Amino acid sequence: MPVRVDGDWFDQKQMDSLRHNVLFVVMPVYFLSTGLRTNWSVGGEAVFIAAAALLFASVAGKLLGVQLAGKILKWQPGEASIIGWLLQTKALIMIIFVNVLMDKAIITSETFTALLLMAVASTMLTVPVVAPKLGRMKDIVTQSA
Repeated sequence: MPVRVDGDWFDQKQMDSLRHNVLFVVMPVYFLSTGLRTNWSVGGEAVFIAAAALLFASVAGKLLGVQLAGKILKWQPGEASIIGWLLQTKALIMIIFVNVLMDKAIITSETFTALLLMAVASTMLTVPVVAPKLGRMKDIVTQSA
């Protein structure tokens, strides 16, 4: 039987406290340092247009891919859309990769800013879009039970 180290060392309250401290102390420092690397004066309007195009491609690609998977796997109506929108939060991981690309001088400052804007916008869209969908899905499940 596998031993869970965290289960042996910490109870759930301590694990929640650790997560709370990481989220409220470490993450803001990381995102602040990323924000300080962002050069808002370069590229002007073109950066925002590129960010919007990247946002559209990111959202559309994830939604279309998950819709296809949903049809193949015969998911319930609405499930694929919810999963596709929840995948938008993965854009925050992209910030790590964009920082590495910037450090290695593979991308320009303008590209960095556009990708950063796309990642933040993609993540910010998730809750307002998913919350009503989950509410409708819950109502459907409640009515059928």
